[in-house]
Amino acid sequence: MMTVFFKRWNNHKQMAMSMGSALFILVIIVIFSQIIHIDDIKMDMTAISHAPSMNHVFGTDWIGRDMFLRTMKGLSGSLAVGVISAVITLIMATMLAIISAATCKQLDHVVGILIDTFMGVPHLVIMVLISASLGGGKIGVIVAVALTHWPYLTRILRAEILQLREAQFIYTSRQFGKSEWYIATRHMFWHILPQIMVKFVLLFPHVILHEAGLTFLGFGLSPLQPAIGIILSESIQYISTGMWWLVAFPGMALLVMVMCFESIGDSLNKILNSETSRQ
Repeated sequence: MMTVFFKRWNNHKQMAMSMGSALFILVIIVIFSQIIHIDDIKMDMTAISHAPSMNHVFGTDWIGRDMFLRTMKGLSGSLAVGVISAVITLIMATMLAIISAATCKQLDHVVGILIDTFMGVPHLVIMVLISASLGGGKIGVIVAVALTHWPYLTRILRAEILQLREAQFIYTSRQFGKSEWYIATRHMFWHILPQIMVKFVLLFPHVILHEAGLTFLGFGLSPLQPAIGIILSESIQYISTGMWWLVAFPGMALLVMVMCFESIGDSLNKILNSETSRQ
């Protein structure tokens, strides 16, 4: 008994430390990005193409701009787009999952067809088409990312709701004459809310990477807006000249931010699963 207790305590301690470290890094990124103003990123013709040093931690680019300032501001731009896209995706997925699993079979069939259709085509292809048709920019990226990430989340939430339909408390609610919509919104939704929040966090890595990919390909944010995809797209041509830091540091910063969200989501998922297994 004590062995099991200490094992669980150690597992929770490790997950808490992992989440704490990831949250600390994300908070630092957000603070730096808010402190840095776009006007602070100025051209300096006396510091063109400088390698990383004490004065310029991430080096400077081909017109003397500090790459640390550009990277931090770029992360904030990618994060802002990621938050908005993830929220829209979550709302769409939750509503469609409830409509699909808690209403008539005809609507369930329609939602199923939509899920299979969107999941049958590569995300990047659909995102490029949607973003290009909307003229790119922040709106184009947000809509493109949101409209391509809901199917997977909808399928997971729908499966959760279908399992709940056979639960005793749902059966009792039906016996009291409650409608399917009432049961879905007042009982099922609150029961799957922890799963929704975990999936929301785990959605961030995909959303942020796809936004950066779209922008890198030229179908995303405007070159005038700070974003990691723009930095990488502009800098890739300078690798052959030996300016490796222009791509290495922004790429690693993006990877660190994505891994932080992945770590938080995985920890929350493990905690949720452990609590569920006890019940």
